[in-house]
Amino acid sequence: MNPNTSPGFLKRWGPWSLAGLGVIALAIWALMPRPLVVEVGTVSTGRFEQAIDEDGQLRVKNRYVISAPMPAELIRPALKVGDYVRAGDVVATLVPLAPNMIDDRNRLILRQRVGRDDAARMAAAAQLQRLQTTLTQTELEAQRAQQLAKDNFIAAAALDQALLASRAAAQALAAGQAQLQVAEFSLAESQAALAKSRPSSLTPQNTLSLKSPVDGQVVKLHLSSNAPVVAGQALLEIGDIRDMEAVVGVLSSDARQMTTGTTVLISAGVGAPPMSGHVTRIEPVAFTKVSALGIEEQRVNVLIDLAPLPDSTQRLGDGFRVAAHITLFAQENALLVPSAALLREGTGWQVLVIQNGRAHAKSVTVKERNADMAWVIPDQGAGVRSGDSVLLYPGTITDGQRVKVTSRLGSKTSP
Repeated sequence: MNPNTSPGFLKRWGPWSLAGLGVIALAIWALMPRPLVVEVGTVSTGRFEQAIDEDGQLRVKNRYVISAPMPAELIRPALKVGDYVRAGDVVATLVPLAPNMIDDRNRLILRQRVGRDDAARMAAAAQLQRLQTTLTQTELEAQRAQQLAKDNFIAAAALDQALLASRAAAQALAAGQAQLQVAEFSLAESQAALAKSRPSSLTPQNTLSLKSPVDGQVVKLHLSSNAPVVAGQALLEIGDIRDMEAVVGVLSSDARQMTTGTTVLISAGVGAPPMSGHVTRIEPVAFTKVSALGIEEQRVNVLIDLAPLPDSTQRLGDGFRVAAHITLFAQENALLVPSAALLREGTGWQVLVIQNGRAHAKSVTVKERNADMAWVIPDQGAGVRSGDSVLLYPGTITDGQRVKVTSRLGSKTSP
């Protein structure tokens, strides 16, 4: 009888043998390669778009700026932003500016000027009286000379001298009258400079009413209270909110890919219906803008004409922020693979398809790609089809490696 099979031997060493086998099996299980937990995407067939998504803002197409034609004082406007006006309605009223305040020194100087000009006026009036007397005297002498000349008591030269003296006196009188007017005007000017303010009562004759040139709404009010204004200063702006366009700043490198007529989809926010439009102008001048990351970018303004706005968008206004989806290229019935599933293979591309819990490499040709999806053409015999599950962010996963799939939301599924 073999002692190794004897009941005593098995009784003594049997449990230890089973324990050793369990430990060996546990070690083998622990050292076996585990399937990697991965995320997957789905190959699909649909519309591929090469598009640009940028933020922009709405603005009124035709904006009319009402400005002051001369220095004046604006009467407090009754209009508010958003009020409707019709062509010809009075939108602003101007009154003459009040003269500057006069201090004691300047007031004394102005009073002295008034006194000086008043004295000059009185001197001119006295001079006029003297010239009037001289004219009367020369006219009488001329009459006597004419009578004496008829009786041949004086020579013809004496008569001519008397007539010329009369004419000279008349001209001197006219000059004196003009000098008196100059003195009166100068006195009136000095008295006006001394006045402190304009009359307190305003009449329609000394106010200026500015009228709206078109039907529309007040989109901006530069001044909302009484204030002095200068010539050319903007007072308010009027436009038609129903006729707006979108202005979107895009990178200059993206602007080169656009043409006028490019289709655009405009979104005004969550819950708002999208608005369609098309590019009408790409401005030829770029400007520098600093991004949120502090990077200087060269951007170009793109003007987008919107289709007639539905009634539900009437709450949109000038300057409202919008998101623009500008479609550069579109392809229907394209085989689409998530861009995160693409993996470089030399100079080409491949994807890792999940089959029976393992990753299998499939070569593909990428026609176009965007941030989310890639339009691919499977290589001959590769077998990538719509509905296949492909690994996202494959990293170092190799062909044939075991994987365990999770959904994008993190909930586990069967391998």
